[in-house]
Amino acid sequence: MLAKGTDNALLRFGLGKGYLDVGDHQKAIEHLQRCVEFDPKYSAAWKLLGKAWLASRDTGQARQAWEQGISAAVGHGDKQAEKEMMVFLKKLDRQT
Repeated sequence: MLAKGTDNALLRFGLGKGYLDVGDHQKAIEHLQRCVEFDPKYSAAWKLLGKAWLASRDTGQARQAWEQGISAAVGHGDKQAEKEMMVFLKKLDRQT
């Protein structure tokens, strides 16, 4: 779809999730970052972006993604994503 010129948040989210699932963290980051550029309120994308950064061993970027994701989730009323990212941040705090 990208090769045909179709590019949107949902496509990038799917690609990012797929790359994250197979362990290609850098490709996942690339697509998820593009996803949140398309839609900064996409809390699920922020959540996965943080996971991809964490898997790449960049805790600072993971923290930043989850903090932005929490803001997006609060603004969008997505309580579940907000709670999940709060848990991720607490775990990150305990590790560092």
